Amino acid sequence: MSDFAKTPANFAALTPVTFLHRAAMTYPERVAVVYGQTRRTWAQTYERCKRMASALHKAGLAKDDVVGVIAVNTPEIYEAHFGVPMAGMVLNTLNCRLDAGTIAYILEHSKTRALIVDREFAQTVSEAIKSLENPPFLIDIDDPDAPEGPRLSEVDYESFLAIGDPDFTYYPPADEWDTISINYTSGTTGRPKGVVYHYRGAYLNALGNVMEWNMDAAPVYIWTLPMFHCNGWCFPWTIAAKAGTNICIRKVTAANIYNAIADEGANYFCGAPIVLSFVIDADEATKRAFDHPVNVMTAAAPPPATVLAGMKEEGFNVTHAYGLTETYGPCISCAWKPEWDDLPMGKQANLKARQGVPYVVQEDATVMDPETMQPVPWDGETMGEVMMRGNITMKGYLDNPEATDEAFAGGWFHSGDLGVVQPDGYIQLRDRAKDIIISGGENISSIEVEGVIYSHEAVAAVAVVAKPDDKWGETPCAFVELHLGASVSADEIIALCRAQLAGFKRPKNVIFRDLPKTSTGKIQKVELRVIAKAL
Repeated sequence: MSDFAKTPANFAALTPVTFLHRAAMTYPERVAVVYGQTRRTWAQTYERCKRMASALHKAGLAKDDVVGVIAVNTPEIYEAHFGVPMAGMVLNTLNCRLDAGTIAYILEHSKTRALIVDREFAQTVSEAIKSLENPPFLIDIDDPDAPEGPRLSEVDYESFLAIGDPDFTYYPPADEWDTISINYTSGTTGRPKGVVYHYRGAYLNALGNVMEWNMDAAPVYIWTLPMFHCNGWCFPWTIAAKAGTNICIRKVTAANIYNAIADEGANYFCGAPIVLSFVIDADEATKRAFDHPVNVMTAAAPPPATVLAGMKEEGFNVTHAYGLTETYGPCISCAWKPEWDDLPMGKQANLKARQGVPYVVQEDATVMDPETMQPVPWDGETMGEVMMRGNITMKGYLDNPEATDEAFAGGWFHSGDLGVVQPDGYIQLRDRAKDIIISGGENISSIEVEGVIYSHEAVAAVAVVAKPDDKWGETPCAFVELHLGASVSADEIIALCRAQLAGFKRPKNVIFRDLPKTSTGKIQKVELRVIAKAL
């Protein structure tokens, strides 16, 4: 067949900025953003994002410069997901809970030129920039609902936007492989790594979210998932693609979630299993009645079947997804089959607790032996490493070719998660490679033990880690957090495990305490290992 020329008529580099343009042109008066008393349309949001892009250039920044944001889920961080790429610049959303030293490292490593800061976090940021030779240009978010911190700049966000041109002609990417954002890993085992996203992946995963979730037109989405985390799993761009409404909230509480559902008609939100626990455990005074379907996507640690069953009983439809920072957030989902609707609730929950199959926009995901790079059999028993490849996998780690090469060895991205493939082809996690407990030469999945303990009605959260043992090398140690007002003894927990697990898998120690968690709801097992080692 004859070659054809690639021209502006038949090719355009993919960019999620086009979703905002379309929403503003097609639904200019539809509400795009709600935050407290603030309500803005898609036309207003589009104009504000163009002003941001223009103002960044007027401030002396240039194409490909990095613009950072340290904020909670307020309109400013949402607008940055469009305004920064409109300027042809790279977005760097930092975890607002980080310490000053880590913030300083990220700002320096990413060469961040401008930083938009919510004043709630200004004190920490002021400490961070003291050590920088070239501190970024600072812009304050002056939110009256925020705990007041010191001013870092003479320029506040609204004044900054005011100098921008509302008719700014924004920069499309020259190549969809260009960098749209950098997201830093949590850095629990060393310095955080800068995960680099391209426009193509951001565009595709934004649409992948729509397809995997079967999202309705004009969704009303509650921002319970931090937008600083994997760019909010690409949902800032997803909601624009569907011309929906973003309900921004400063603090994730059961009351804020139920109020958004009852008062604003919210019908979608995302979060780690801890967010689901907020909803289930809310008291009757906090819960609000609603008569429309509410859809929840959960990821991070595998949610216990009891939590999934509890959400369904409360009227929420949960989709379980799985991914990493390196895969733009979710890249695997537990695609639900209609025939499963007739199964008993417990069986449904167990099926839904699996991670599932690749997103339609991800080329492939499977479980392989990392030594031979051969897929494991679909027997639900043979363990291997979860690996994926395709368009929603990162470009690589910023200025870290060694780590990039290691992560992409053999032409696949190595997740570091261990799992099996069930006979129907659905992937199910067994553990992080670093979390496997090896007792007397036997591998113990902490997730399997946690699932049994979670089944007790008194248990709100649990983490099982390895405790050094002179005889066995390691034995399971369970840290258990109880529901408010509930009680259960260590002997009862051990008896529960005895009834359902092989002897070597039972925890030898059960410690009751509040579990340390990250700002995204993940339990910090690193801290718990230190405690277990000292027991």
